[in-house]
Amino acid sequence: MTAPLATADAPTAGTPATQGDRVGGGLLDPVQLIKSLPDALRKLDPRTLWRNPVMLIVEIGALFTTVLAVTDPSVFAWSITVWLWLTVLFANLAEAVAEGRGKAQAATLRQAKKDTVATRLVGWTPGATANGYREQAVPAPELRQGDVVLVEAGGIIPGDGDVVEGIASVDESAITGESAPVIRESGGDRSAVTGGTRVLSDRIIVKITQKPGESFIDRMIALVEGANRQKTPNEIALNILLSALTIIFLLAVVTLQPLAIFSMGYQAAAPDTQAIGDAGVTGIVLVSLLVCLIPTTIGALLSAIGIAGMDRLVQRNVLAVSGRAVEAAGDVNTLLLDKTGTITLGNRQAAEFLPVQGVLTESVADAAQLSSLADETPEGRSVVVLAKNEFGLREREPGLIPHATFVPFTAQTRMSGVDLGAEGVEGGARRIRKGAAAAVMKWVRDNGGHPTEQVGQIVDEISGIGGTPLVVAEHVDGEPARALGVIHLKDVVKAGMRERFDEMRAMGIRTVMITGDNPRTARAIADEAGVDDFLAEATPEDKLALIRKEQEGGRLVAMTGDGTNDAPALAQADVGVAMNTGTSAAKEAGNMVDLDSDPTKLIEIVEIGKQLLITRGALTTFSIANDIAKYFAIIPAMFAGIYPSLDRLNVMRLASPESAILAAVIFNAIVIVALIPLALRGVRYRPASASKLLSRNLLVYGLGGIVVPFVGIKLIDLLIQLIPGIS
Repeated sequence: MTAPLATADAPTAGTPATQGDRVGGGLLDPVQLIKSLPDALRKLDPRTLWRNPVMLIVEIGALFTTVLAVTDPSVFAWSITVWLWLTVLFANLAEAVAEGRGKAQAATLRQAKKDTVATRLVGWTPGATANGYREQAVPAPELRQGDVVLVEAGGIIPGDGDVVEGIASVDESAITGESAPVIRESGGDRSAVTGGTRVLSDRIIVKITQKPGESFIDRMIALVEGANRQKTPNEIALNILLSALTIIFLLAVVTLQPLAIFSMGYQAAAPDTQAIGDAGVTGIVLVSLLVCLIPTTIGALLSAIGIAGMDRLVQRNVLAVSGRAVEAAGDVNTLLLDKTGTITLGNRQAAEFLPVQGVLTESVADAAQLSSLADETPEGRSVVVLAKNEFGLREREPGLIPHATFVPFTAQTRMSGVDLGAEGVEGGARRIRKGAAAAVMKWVRDNGGHPTEQVGQIVDEISGIGGTPLVVAEHVDGEPARALGVIHLKDVVKAGMRERFDEMRAMGIRTVMITGDNPRTARAIADEAGVDDFLAEATPEDKLALIRKEQEGGRLVAMTGDGTNDAPALAQADVGVAMNTGTSAAKEAGNMVDLDSDPTKLIEIVEIGKQLLITRGALTTFSIANDIAKYFAIIPAMFAGIYPSLDRLNVMRLASPESAILAAVIFNAIVIVALIPLALRGVRYRPASASKLLSRNLLVYGLGGIVVPFVGIKLIDLLIQLIPGIS
């Protein structure tokens, strides 16, 4: 009866945009259910359950009805008792399933940490030779902050740290799930390494930066197991509200007993009046009423929603320090994004061939391609691709071009090229160069040529719009060198970024691009990408000042970073996402770490945060709304015998007081089970204004929370009538 509600707004299977978003529904997996059941039983301990006041009241009520059922047994009394215990168990099961989904991963990580043996270098100093220190084998858990270790090809990095000497290829798949190796080297922003990853080539010396018990793996284990999950401010506020409602309903129910006595309920409740009679049964009825009136549904699912929200981040390879960061992501007002690698591809790509007067564009493309065959940089490869796409020039293998000597690109010359021998070349030997404008024009002058004014104009125009000009020139024996044209390199905006920023705008989030480019270049990229604002020529101090200015206006700010110079801004931001490839300082400053080091992940993190908040709000709305049907089930059952006019409230025409009360209690327990998959998957978030989200929430979960219980309780009542001794 509740299946449509439990799946209506969950991500749709097989939809490309959401396929990666899906997580298991928990109880839909029998294996996970069985594994989580022992943990759910252990959570029945009041010392554990006290953190959930609503369910603690239900457990106390179950104990009370158990005593009453033992002293005055009946099918009705034991039925109520069993279903009250199941209500508590189902609530614990929701949390246990949410926690249990990460335990297999945690076990693997813990074993990797336990089995690793480190080679500690005692007495090592920068630049020291092998004679200046000694090697010592120690278990990885015994390493301390400041220790220096040697890791060679095939070895496991024993702890979090920074590479202080060497360069190596590192397999981080055990942590990130990404099979492609990454380069880690001393100095710069790619020096940080993570314990549990494997060195594939060469050797590196690592200085341990972690404190005992606070390694990346330790934090990840605690996260996926839910052991260190602290309640967020909104979650605490909601718990206070639920506790207040529970106290109010508790006081209201307690007053019903004197009211019944005053109304001479015991004498009036004869069998022919269809009311509940003796004092023991009355106690069970009052407990049932209390359990059905207090917000048990959201009380049971609240913790699971929070754990599942963090679990969705783990599935995206994002480690959150606390649930507070996830929740803050859902309330973010301003998003700060680095241009390079986030909004743009990062590597400038060849976009256009611009010939000088008297030269064909195809001739420039041909020369540019030849001179780029020995250029292995991303820019050089993009020139070859552009020549192929624009003019159908197929890439030529260097070894298949006769009498050719290729000149590779170097940072010193800032050029690449090819020297073609005299044989087979009409007019004599030919040399072609392509590279930075200043370097190539100097090469032209050194070979008897003179830079033309037109080349300078093209170079200035490209530079003025934020592009990078590469000049292509040639020198044929017996003639002065000359420039053929210019290649326009531009930082290409990633596909779909404008649409993503439109979605952010629909969410009410302001996007700001941060770049070191000049204002003119920054504006061009910002207009193309569709961001709301930009900060050009940004320094670390500028980033920090911008964040503080936004926060002073009462807005929450999120940003990404990977360098030590980003650490102050990451620490100041409400949501600071550090790249795993970045420095230890950046990862310590942020409250999230992206294991994939994908700056665009910040947009997904915001969506996950909003999904968490919406899921919590939707299920809270449903929980409060479905109490209405329980009023119509239990109140007439309790008092219709005393006040016959209340029988008009029995709109569901339930068979008897006993079946009405039992049906309400059973539905109260079953609805928790039905909503666990939705709590774990989360309600799908669609970018919209706050008013639209509220209207949709009230329509789907408010109205649904009223209608579904009426249907469910009536169906359960019909089934109860088949059980002897109750109806």
